[in-house]
Amino acid sequence: MSIFAQVLIGIVALLHIWFLVLEMFLWEKPIGRKTFGLKPDFARQSRVLAANQGLYNGFLAAGLLWSLYPLGASDAAIPIATFFLACVIAAGLYGAATASRAILYIQALPALAALALVWLT
Repeated sequence: MSIFAQVLIGIVALLHIWFLVLEMFLWEKPIGRKTFGLKPDFARQSRVLAANQGLYNGFLAAGLLWSLYPLGASDAAIPIATFFLACVIAAGLYGAATASRAILYIQALPALAALALVWLT
């Protein structure tokens, strides 16, 4: 796997760690409410669901980071990266279709670019 693919996978993983933080710890805070366009009452009522969603984003990040250990040199790195990037793409497509088109660009597109680099380099 090329260094460019590894860097982009790392960026996608960092994005998902940020999503985890937003959804698990900042959901009811001003930055969380502003990011997701939430009213305080709705944020309070939906915080458990958001935390659950954040945890799943953490699992995606963990899988992507796993694919980088040890720096993509393992025979399993490409299949692991492919699986987790495909999961991110699927989640991004679903989110874009059901929640916000911005998710397509924030989540799915970087993962698709990383997947292309994994397989083309």
